[in-house]
Formats: sequence, C-alpha cells, structure tokens
Amino acid sequence: MIMRVVSLVVVVLVVVVKVTAEGSGGVAENGSGERKRKNAYATMMYMGTPRDYEFYVAMRVMLRSLYDLKVDADLVVIASLDVPLPWIRALEQEDGAKVVRVENIKNPYRSYRKTRRFKLSFNKLHAWSLVQYERVVMLDSDNIFIRKPDELFQCGQFCAVFINPCIFHTGLFVLEPSTEVFKDMVNKLESGSNSQDGADQGFLVSYFPDLLDQPMFHPPQDGSKLDGTYRLPLGYQMDASFYYLKLHWSIPCGANSVITFPGAPWLKPWYWWSWPVLPLGLQWHQQRRQTIGYGADMPYAIAIQSIFYLGIITLTRMIRPGSISKHFYLRTEKRIILFQTVLKLIATLSILLAYIIPYFLIPHTIHPIMGWSLYLLGVFALSCVTVNALSLPLLPVLTPWMAIIGALSVMACTLYPDGVIRASAVFGYAFCSSPVVWLALIKVMNSVQVSFEREALLPKLSELTPPTGFNKLY
Repeated sequence: MIMRVVSLVVVVLVVVVKVTAEGSGGVAENGSGERKRKNAYATMMYMGTPRDYEFYVAMRVMLRSLYDLKVDADLVVIASLDVPLPWIRALEQEDGAKVVRVENIKNPYRSYRKTRRFKLSFNKLHAWSLVQYERVVMLDSDNIFIRKPDELFQCGQFCAVFINPCIFHTGLFVLEPSTEVFKDMVNKLESGSNSQDGADQGFLVSYFPDLLDQPMFHPPQDGSKLDGTYRLPLGYQMDASFYYLKLHWSIPCGANSVITFPGAPWLKPWYWWSWPVLPLGLQWHQQRRQTIGYGADMPYAIAIQSIFYLGIITLTRMIRPGSISKHFYLRTEKRIILFQTVLKLIATLSILLAYIIPYFLIPHTIHPIMGWSLYLLGVFALSCVTVNALSLPLLPVLTPWMAIIGALSVMACTLYPDGVIRASAVFGYAFCSSPVVWLALIKVMNSVQVSFEREALLPKLSELTPPTGFNKLY
C-alpha cells in the first residue's frame, strides 16, 4: 500500500515538473492539447494579381522550410476572405499553419504605377493585430532560410533590415503586436500619410522614420527580449544580388540566416525560366522538392506535352513538304511584290510563334531543368512544322534554338570565379552569337525569295509552246 502511494506521488511530481518546465520555456497547452507558443512567423496572402498561384506555392515552400527547421513559433498566414478554401485547407492540414482570415485594407495610393502589383499589400498591417503573440516576424514569400532565426523574437517593438542604404526592407521585420498601433496605422493610412512607393514599405518607412539612427540588434545571451526599435544585420535579409557579385556569401555582417529575392516579379526563383539567369533558382527548387514537392498533376502535364510535341515531330516527318507560296503564284501573276512581302512576313511570324508558344504552355513553377527541356522540345517541334509547311531550310530556322542552348550552357557553367566574369562571358557570347542568328534569318528570307521566283517562273515555262518544226530538227 505504501509503495503504491509513493509511486502515485512520484508520478504527480513528474507531471508537475514537466508542466512547470514547459511553462518556463515559453510554451503552454491550450484546451485542445496543442502547444501554445508566444511568438509567430507570419506571412500574408491575397487575391487579385496575375501571379496569385505562384506566390501561393512560394509561400507554402517558405512555411514548410520553417517547419522543417523546427522553429519554436507558430506559423500564421494572414489571408484575405477571397482566398480559395482548398488553399486554406492545404495550408492548415499539410503545412501546419494557422490561417487568420481578414478583410482587405484598401490601398489609397491609386495614382502610383505599381499600385496594381501592391494593391492589397497593406494587409500586412494586420500583423499588428495578432495580439495573442508577444513577437511576430513578418515575412514575404520570396525568402529562403539558411538556418533557424528564432533569436529574432528577442528584438524590440520594431526591427528591420536596411538593404537600401537609406530605406529599410519590409520583406522581413520584427514587431510587437498592438491594437493601438494597428488602429493608429489604419487611421494614418486613411488620412493620406506619405508612402514613397505607394505600398506598405513606403508607408512603414514614413511611420518609423528614425530607424536608421537606432542601434544594431544583437540578441542577448540570456534569452531576454529587448525594448525599442533596432536595425537588423544584413544577414537576416540577404539580397540575392550580393551573391551574384561573387557567387558566394562573403559579407561579415553577422550570421547569414535568410536570403531574399527582391526586384522584378517575373524573375522570382520559383519560375522555371529564372534559372540559369539566377543561379540560386536551383537552390529554391531543391527546397521545394524537399518540402511540398511538385504535386501529382505535374508529371501528367509534362508527359502530355512531351507526347504532343513528339507526335508533331513524327507527323511532320511523314507528311510531304509543301509550299504555301504555290497557292499565291498559281492564282495570279499580278502584285508579285505584295505576295513576296506577305510570304516573308508569314515565314518570320511562324518562326517567332514557334519560339513563343511553348513558353505559355509550360507550368510556370515547374523545375527549371524540366521547364527548359519542354521548351526546347516544343520549339523544335513547331519549327519542324514551319520548315515543312514553307519549305524552309532546317538549319537556319534552328539556329536561334542552338543559340539558346549555348546561352544556357554559358550561364549554367560553375567554373566562373566571380559574378563579374560570368556576366562578361554571357555578354561576350551574346555579342558573338547575334550576327550568326541575324545571318540565319537573312538566309531564311533568301530561301523564301528563291522559292518564290522558282515557283512563279514554272507556270510561265509551262505555257510556252515549241515553234513549228521543232521536232523535225531533232
């Protein structure tokens, strides 16, 4: 009996110690048994731009990378009410995120050119309304994490990185949620507070105008949280452009934790055509492959396109080449110059379409190696159709195709000691290959000209009758 009582006391003490330890570590349990964390990594998602799906995929990759790093914080998505429910379920059930549905904050800066791209970027201000957390790290979806940056939660009421020497970047910043601050921001936004870019970054720069004069953030060794505003070291928001200068990270501004890809929205790392223009694109896709993957439908899309292009190539080899120009010549012998010009335009347009159409058929967020393979296969197939239909020489038509392969090889080469030499090599290749492509186009036009003259002359020769007595002389 005594042993049972002792055992029961020991069990109770173990439970009490465990609960106390969890409480002192900043983690508790709510009624459902889930761990309730004091901090959060947050990002936002809204609809209404041409690239909604691409940014949704990028956001999932970023969230899963944080999850795999075992960060000690909740993952929160601030989603507008019109975000599709299947996306919400995927974020919650597959990525372990907590989705907070919010109403859109309208952008009052409609006169700016970039307003359409950032028309709902002020939803980012909802991060200040997450008052259930002590600190929140607000993130854009174009970030890659090198290591776990949980020490950011020790920063003060507002902390950000100065990528630009005078303007801090809002792709990552730390904040202390506050209902009062959130209401004040919304009021100033409605009253027309200044924004240099017509988006959230310009507004926040004007709201925190003295951040450049604040001290640099260094996390306290005892794990305590700081008060006030701080500048974050560059390593927490490494601009990918710095990597392209030396092809490696060598900036002694603290530990490198986060890579960001600011700049042109059509050259983000998740687009297949961004590599090898941006060498770090493969690193992003490697992170995607290790996290959310490419979905069950992507292989089918690749297989269907490959079979389609191979079928086109097979058919063009089986069908006898013909000439569209023949139909022009046999109907009339007038306005020959006009028909000549029209036929050259048709040939030029057909070649251009052969190089353009495959780009629009490939899923934008596919792996770059597969994307470029499908693109080159599609260009080759449609070029064969153009060559067969217009009786054009194959090699000149495919000269730009071979030039593209050469450019990809030059950019993808890993032997360059730094980015300057790499850029010089790419420029030199473009300078040398441009005349070759131009001469190939001239040769195609000359081929059309020769074909036109030959077929225009044949009907005239067929109308000639031999003179009387011609057969008697021979």
